[in-house]
Amino acid sequence: MSSDARPSVVLLSGGLDSTTVLAIAAAEAPVYALSFAYGQRHAVELACAARQAARFGARAHEVVDLRHMGRLVASATALIEGSAHAVPKGEPVDAADRIPITYVPARNTLFLSYALAWAEALGARDLWIGVNALDYSGYPDCRPEFIAAFEALANRATKAGVEGDLFRIRTPLLELTKAEIIARGVDLGVDYGDTVSCYAPVTAGDGDLPLACGACDSCQLRRRGFATAGVADPTRYVG
Repeated sequence: MSSDARPSVVLLSGGLDSTTVLAIAAAEAPVYALSFAYGQRHAVELACAARQAARFGARAHEVVDLRHMGRLVASATALIEGSAHAVPKGEPVDAADRIPITYVPARNTLFLSYALAWAEALGARDLWIGVNALDYSGYPDCRPEFIAAFEALANRATKAGVEGDLFRIRTPLLELTKAEIIARGVDLGVDYGDTVSCYAPVTAGDGDLPLACGACDSCQLRRRGFATAGVADPTRYVG
C-alpha cells in the first residue's frame, strides 16, 4: 500500500464476497468499512463484519441503522426478519431469467448512496462493493449495467464529481466465479470461517456462529465454490 494512497470506502456485509473485497481494497489503500442493519434475517453477519474490519485494519467501521427500510420492503422480500415469505431452499440457482424472492428492493442503490456520501466527506473516491455477475442469484443491482449507471450518477450528483474529481465503483469480483473469489481470498489471508453467507441461519446454541441451512441460494453457491476451489469449507451446516 502506498503511504499517500487516498482512502476508500468498502461496503462490508460480513459475508464471503464482501470480506474478500475488503481484503483486496485494504491491500491497496486505507479503508473505511460500511455495514447496514436493515432487519435482515442473517443479522449475525454484522458481528463478522466488525471482526473482519478490525482484522484488515479499517480506519473506521460504521453500521447504519436501516431497520425502517426493512419494514417498508418486508412484503416484497424473504430476506427481512418477520417477512411472510419463506427463504427458498433447494431450488436451482442458475436460472438467469428469474429474480428470486430474496431480492431486497433497491438495497445496493441505498447502500452505495450512503457510501458515496461518506466517501465525498472523507476525500475518498473509490467505493468498493462485492457484486458478482457469474455465481450469483440474479439480482438486478449486482449487474454491470447497474454499476455503470450508479458510477455515472455519482459523478453527476456530487460536488467532487462535477468538479472533475471523479468517483469509481470498484467491483473486483464482478466476473469471477465463487471458486475464483475464494482462491483470491485465501491468498489474502481471509478467514472464511468467520463469515456468514446463509439467508436463513439456525442458532447453534453453543456461542459460535449459527448453523447455515445449506440449501438456500447463497449456501448452495458457497458450498459449490469451496468444492470447486478445492478448499476445505469451514462453514457449519445444519445436519
